[in-house]
Amino acid sequence: MRFAKCHGAGNDFIVVDARRLNLPWAERARKMSDRHFGVGSDGIILVAPSSGSTLSMRMFNPDGSEAEACGNGLRCFAKYVVDHGIATGDSFDVETLGGTRRVTALRGKDGVVREAEVSMGAPRFEPGEIPVHVSGRQGPVLGYELVVGDNWIPVNLVSMGNPHAVTFVAEDVATYPLVGIGPLVEHHTLFPARTNFEVARVTGRHDVEARVWERGAGETLACGSGACAIAVAAGLLGFCDAAVRVHLPGGVLTVTWPGGTEEVMLRGPAEQVFVGEWPD
Repeated sequence: MRFAKCHGAGNDFIVVDARRLNLPWAERARKMSDRHFGVGSDGIILVAPSSGSTLSMRMFNPDGSEAEACGNGLRCFAKYVVDHGIATGDSFDVETLGGTRRVTALRGKDGVVREAEVSMGAPRFEPGEIPVHVSGRQGPVLGYELVVGDNWIPVNLVSMGNPHAVTFVAEDVATYPLVGIGPLVEHHTLFPARTNFEVARVTGRHDVEARVWERGAGETLACGSGACAIAVAAGLLGFCDAAVRVHLPGGVLTVTWPGGTEEVMLRGPAEQVFVGEWPD
């Protein structure tokens, strides 16, 4: 089975043209994503059979769970299908479990795709849509005091097609104990489908630094839907303007959200590292 190893701001994926393949993808994701015994990645992206004229993307986390949305994965998907001649044109729709997304591949001077912009859809705030068990509350749910061990963490809850809990801190995010707290938030009983967890510090009206604990993957160098959730939460709280640069360990992602029911736009790099073959 041939594959390409790609990354978007350090969030790395194994991309497979699976339009004619029918394999146990959850098991394959666990094996291939292992950084010691496999290829190593934050998940597998599949170019899957589609309905109509749109393309379809599926994304499996390293633990085998399937994600509804993945912004960095969509950009890597766009690079793969354009550079490999699967897509017709540089702007097209992609079906995902989180909804249909519009993707635009941006070529460099050499004609190779170097960046992509993704329409991530409108954020959703109602507890049932995230989903989150918060009785008697209507969205948006901001500053909710989440009890995690001995910690009270104020979280802001957003769905970008997948669930996110964003907390803002005053200190450098590099010092935040994300590895210890992240899995506790991910698996908190408040979140029936688990959640992604973002810790962020606002450094200006257009800049936020952040780290992300991804559901099913652990800490990653970047998260596209997480960057969108951060920008949306920062906008709702009045911390930032419509266009926000989210500085993550793997690079910078640009998010634009005018507010309300408008769609969130995500722009960032997409690179292919190498191609290879998986033996079974």
